[in-house]
Amino acid sequence: MQNTRLGNTGLKVSRLCLGTMTFGLQCDEAQSIRILDAAADGGINFLDTADTYPLGGSLDHVGRTEEIIGKWLRGKRSRFVVATKCFGRMGPEPWDQGNSRKHILDAIDASLRRLGTDYVDLYQLHQYDPDTPIDESLEALDTVVRSGKVRYIGCSNFQAWRLARALGRSEVLRLFKFVSVQPRYNLLFRQIERELLPLCAEEGLAVIPYNPLAGGMLTAKHDRTRPPAAGTRFTIGKSAKMYTERYWKEREFDSVDALSGIAREAGVELATLAVAWVLANPVITAPIIGASKPEQLRASLTAESYTLDPALKDKLDQLTTEYRMGDAAR
Repeated sequence: MQNTRLGNTGLKVSRLCLGTMTFGLQCDEAQSIRILDAAADGGINFLDTADTYPLGGSLDHVGRTEEIIGKWLRGKRSRFVVATKCFGRMGPEPWDQGNSRKHILDAIDASLRRLGTDYVDLYQLHQYDPDTPIDESLEALDTVVRSGKVRYIGCSNFQAWRLARALGRSEVLRLFKFVSVQPRYNLLFRQIERELLPLCAEEGLAVIPYNPLAGGMLTAKHDRTRPPAAGTRFTIGKSAKMYTERYWKEREFDSVDALSGIAREAGVELATLAVAWVLANPVITAPIIGASKPEQLRASLTAESYTLDPALKDKLDQLTTEYRMGDAAR
């Protein structure tokens, strides 16, 4: 597996990142360990998690994913770049969520305990917090970097204008700046190409997109004539409604059918083609791939070495161009 620079930093990471939000609910601990082993065997040295994971869980589940990763990392922490996030609700009190100074400082210490490490390589704001001034959040992140608990900082799910403002405020206040952004991006969701990706290219930010397979839709395993299968992101806990609203639609199924035909003509699995398409964008650093079974990683790992023909990429671009505009394209 090739390695690439994390934006404008000197840190190098594998071209694919392993997402872990299935660990602890969709996957039990033993299965999660097998997935981590398979990813490491495939050359992945970049792991992404969040304090609120596993996805779809309740307050009784938060932190489980970090705990599983922490157990697996024992004795090999130095071989992996570990990224985690804060923002989501972690407890019953009103300050147990968001991007306030109090929550960020509490959250990083709790994540370090669960991960069994004294630092994380990349610490990210999971979402924008409208209730906290961005200066407060950035100053708290600057504190955790200067304390040695965090090496780099980033954000996830920020609109382009909010990211631009955060970068500007960091410059004015002489604080450590975001080096990365983690947005949703795939053949069925291309809105970030309009503003966010050009901003990242201009600023030299790493782009670590999640959902390259659209929650499994781009594996072509789902059948529109039947309810979502049990144990998928379309049926588990709180995530079920979110994923259904994102992808379980006639337009998306029609697109998957057409994309499946293109993949067959090209002699490649749709999942491999979908991840290769994300990788082919020069602004992308490392797509976050996930799995609920170790064998599901194979198609995504294959994408890292798959050469996407420019004519084939153009065909994929043209077929899914409406997804650059989102709902406005309907």
